[in-house]
Amino acid sequence: MQFSLKKILPHLLVLVGFIVCSLAYFSPVLQGKVIYQSDIVHYTGMAKQQKDFKAQSGEETYWTNSAFGGMPTYQLGAKYPHNYIKKLDLSLRFLPRPADYLFLYFLGFYILLLVLKVDWKLAGLGALAFGFSTYLIIILGVGHNSKAHAIAYMPLVLSGIILTFRGKYVYGFILTAVAMGLELVANHYQMTYYLMLLVLVLGVAYLVDAYRKKMIPHFFKAVGVLSVAVLLAIGLNATNILATQDYVKESTRGKSELTINANGSKRENTNGLSKEYITEYSYGKLETFNLFVPRFLGGGSGEDVGEDSAVYKYIVDQGVPPTDAREYTKGLPTYWGSQTIVEAPAYIGAVVIFLFVLGLFLVKGRLKWWLVGGTILSLLLSYGKNLEFLTDLFINYVPLYNKFRAVSSIQVILELCIPVLAVFALVRLFNDVVKTEEKLKALKNTVIITAGLAILFLLGKAVGIIDFIGGIDGQIREGNGQAFLDALRADRASFFTQDTLRTLLFVLLAAGVIYFFLKKKLNETKVIIVLGLLIVVDLVSVDKRYVNNEDFVSKLQMERPYQANKADLEILKDKYNYRVYDLTSGGAKTSYFHNALGGYHAAKPKRYQDLYEFYISKNNINVLSMLNAKYIIGQGEDGRPFPFVNNDANGNAWFVENTKKVSSADAEILALDTLNTKKTAIYSEGFTAKTNLPKAFIVDSLALIKTLDYKPNYIKYQSNNSNNGFVVFSEMYYGSGWNAYIDGVLKPHIKVNYALRGLEVPKGKHIIEFKFEPEVVKSGSTIALASSILLGLLMLGGLIYGVKSMNKISEE
Repeated sequence: MQFSLKKILPHLLVLVGFIVCSLAYFSPVLQGKVIYQSDIVHYTGMAKQQKDFKAQSGEETYWTNSAFGGMPTYQLGAKYPHNYIKKLDLSLRFLPRPADYLFLYFLGFYILLLVLKVDWKLAGLGALAFGFSTYLIIILGVGHNSKAHAIAYMPLVLSGIILTFRGKYVYGFILTAVAMGLELVANHYQMTYYLMLLVLVLGVAYLVDAYRKKMIPHFFKAVGVLSVAVLLAIGLNATNILATQDYVKESTRGKSELTINANGSKRENTNGLSKEYITEYSYGKLETFNLFVPRFLGGGSGEDVGEDSAVYKYIVDQGVPPTDAREYTKGLPTYWGSQTIVEAPAYIGAVVIFLFVLGLFLVKGRLKWWLVGGTILSLLLSYGKNLEFLTDLFINYVPLYNKFRAVSSIQVILELCIPVLAVFALVRLFNDVVKTEEKLKALKNTVIITAGLAILFLLGKAVGIIDFIGGIDGQIREGNGQAFLDALRADRASFFTQDTLRTLLFVLLAAGVIYFFLKKKLNETKVIIVLGLLIVVDLVSVDKRYVNNEDFVSKLQMERPYQANKADLEILKDKYNYRVYDLTSGGAKTSYFHNALGGYHAAKPKRYQDLYEFYISKNNINVLSMLNAKYIIGQGEDGRPFPFVNNDANGNAWFVENTKKVSSADAEILALDTLNTKKTAIYSEGFTAKTNLPKAFIVDSLALIKTLDYKPNYIKYQSNNSNNGFVVFSEMYYGSGWNAYIDGVLKPHIKVNYALRGLEVPKGKHIIEFKFEPEVVKSGSTIALASSILLGLLMLGGLIYGVKSMNKISEE
C-alpha cells in the first residue's frame, strides 16, 4: 500500500482553509483577547471555589458550597479519572476559543459530506455554509459552549452511522463509537437527544429502503453494530453519564417530593419539567421566514438601528444630544415576534435556502427523505406552545422529551439537514443523472418559489398586511409614548424591507450563476467559487451584526469577571463559615466570593428551589437562619449594597431538643414557616420510612459542637455532650455521595428540615466527619478505563484490517 500525497493534499488544504477561516472570523484571539460570553461569566462565578480548591490541593472536588447552599460539581466542569475520550476532544480543539468550535463545525460537516461521497470542493463549500449559519455563531457569542460543542460532533456521528448502513461495518463501528463518545463528552444531552430524533428519522428512511430492496437482514445487522458502538461510547463517558443521572434525580429536572406549590395549588408533578417551562421559548410560526430573511421579524431583542433611523431622529428632535441618542439606539427592541427574548434570528442563508429548494426538485430517494423529514420534524417541534397538539404528544408520550426546555433550539436539526440537501442540489446539478431540461425546469420553479416569496413579502408590507406590531408594544407605549413607538415600528419596517431586498438579490445572483452554468457559460469550478463567495458573504455579514470584534475583551477580564464591592469586602473579613444571601445581585456573582444561597444554573438542586419558592424569595428569616445565612446583602441608605448581619443565624451545626416526624414532604416543608429550627428538627415518613428518632433529647448548657475543618468535599466537627443527642447541620442533604463518620466509623444520617442533614450522636466527646465520596465516580471511572482499552484494541484491529485490505487490493 503506497501513500498518495496527491489524494490527501486537497483535504489538507481544506483543513488549513478551515483553520484560517476560523481564526479570521474570531481574529482578536490572535491578539490574546477572549470573547465575552455571558454564560461563561456565570460559569466562572459558579466554578471558582472548585477551581481554587484544585489549585491549592491538587485534588478534584465533586461538591461545591458556593451556590444554592451546596451542590455537586458534575455539571460545573468536574474532571474525572480515565476520561481519555476527553483528551481526544481537547486535541481536536487546539485553536483558541471560540475559533476551536467553529473549526469543529467545519471539520465534522466536511467529513459527513465526504462519507456521502461528495467531491472535496463541494464538501468544503457545504462546511462553510453549515459553520457560518447564524444560530451556530450566536451561541458562541453568548457562551453556550457545550451546546456548540455537541452540535459540532453531530455530523461526525451521522458519518459513522451512514458508513455502517453502507456495509462498512468495521470503519462505521469505529467512527460511530469515537464520534458518539465525543458527542457525549460535550455534556449537552438536549442536543444529543435531538440528534437521536434525527437518527430515528434516518433509520426509518433506511428501513423503508431496505424493505424495498429486500435487504432487511443487512439493515438489522447494521443496527446491531451501531448499538454496540453506542454502548461503547457510553462506556467511554460512563462517569459523567452516571453522575449526571445521579444528579438529575436531585435537581429541578427530576420528580419533586412535593405535591403542592408555594401558593397552595396542586403541583403538576412529573419526572420532568412543566409544560410552561419547556415551551417558554417557542418559535413563532411567522418566525420561520427568519431562516430566509434575517430581520423578517426585526432581528434580535436589542438591535442597533443607527443614526439614519426614525428613532434616532425622533430622540434628537426631543432635545437629546446626538451622542446620547446614538448610544440609546444601539439596543432597541426591534424584534416583534412572540418569544420573550431573542438574541438574533436563526438565519440559514438566502443562497443556502435557494439551493435547498432546488434540491427538493433535483434530489431523489432515501437521502432526500430523511433530510426533509428531519427538517420538517424539527421545525414543527420548535413551535412548542404554538403547535400544542404535537408538543403535547411528545411531552406526554415520547421518553425524555420533557427533560429539556427551550424547544426552539431543536432547530439545530434543520440547521444541519438543509445545508446537506443544498450541497446535493449542486451534486445533481454537476452530474448527468438529471437531464439539462429538467435542471432548467427545476431552476425556474426554485426561482418562482424563493424570489416570488420575497416579492410577496414586499407586497404584503406595501398593502399593510404586515403591521410590525409586537407583543411588548403596549409597555413601550406606556414608557415612551405613541410617537416613539411609531418611530420604532418605522425602523422595523425599514429592517424588513432592507433584508427582504437583500435576500431577493442573493437569490437572483445564485440563480444567475446556475443559469449560466446550464448554458455552458461558466464551468463547475467557477460556479463553486462564486456560490461559495455568495454563501460566505451572505452569512458572515449577518453573523457580524451580532458577534464581532467588539465582543472581545482582555483575558484577565474573563478570568476575573467580578469585582468585590464594599459589602463583599466587609463580609470577607469574617473568617468563620457562613452563607450569604444577596438581594442586590442575581446570577453567580455572590458565588464567586462567598458560600451563597443563590447561583446560576439550568438545573438547580430541587430542594433548594422548593425552599426558595416557599420561603427564601419571601425573605423568611426563620429559613434563612436555618441555612446559616449570616449575611444578607441589601441596599443601604445610600442605595449601594450593604451587608446586614443576621445575628439569629443557626451556625454550622447545633444540638436540638426535639424531633418531629410528619406524614409527608408537604407537611415537612410547610412546618418550616413557624418551626423553631434551633430546638426542633422535623423529618418525613415518605423519605425516611424506617427512621424513628427519640422525640426528645436533653441539651444542657455544656453541649457543644464546633467546626474544625471546612472544605468543599470534607467537613470535620468536634462534639461534646453529656447526653445522647441529635445534631442538625446547615448543609444540604445529598444522599448519593455524602457519608457521615463518628470517630472514623460510618454512620447513617438522614434528611431533616426538608433539605438539611441530621445525625444522632452518642454522648461524650467525638470527632464527626462528612466526606463526599460519590460511588458513581469510582464505578464510572472503572467502566471508562475498560471501555477506552477496548476501543484502543478495536481501533488497532481496524487499522490492521484496513492495511491488509489495501494490500490485497494492490496485489490483485
